[in-house]
Amino acid sequence: MERVHERQRITMDTTKFNVADYLDDDDMIREYLTSVLEEGDANDIIVALGHIAKAIGMSKIAEETGMSRPSLYKALSDNSKPQFDTILKVLRAVGGNLTLKMA
Repeated sequence: MERVHERQRITMDTTKFNVADYLDDDDMIREYLTSVLEEGDANDIIVALGHIAKAIGMSKIAEETGMSRPSLYKALSDNSKPQFDTILKVLRAVGGNLTLKMA
């Protein structure tokens, strides 16, 4: 007697991880940005500011910076090279500032 085994196909729905979904309060945003500033490179910092801007609301950030939403999306995307002035505007709009700590 021949025994036939049927394979059961298991499917799982997955979604793409979006860090902006987890930046839901000021403390989480501060911890995230501090970590990236300490450990990341320039591109990581730009992308992190993009995640934070999305979490807060790109329209709100656009209004506060005087920039258009498409310009912000482009400036804060992976491998972009925004001007330092743009970075400062976004950083201030998300509630941050730069301070120097001498080591």
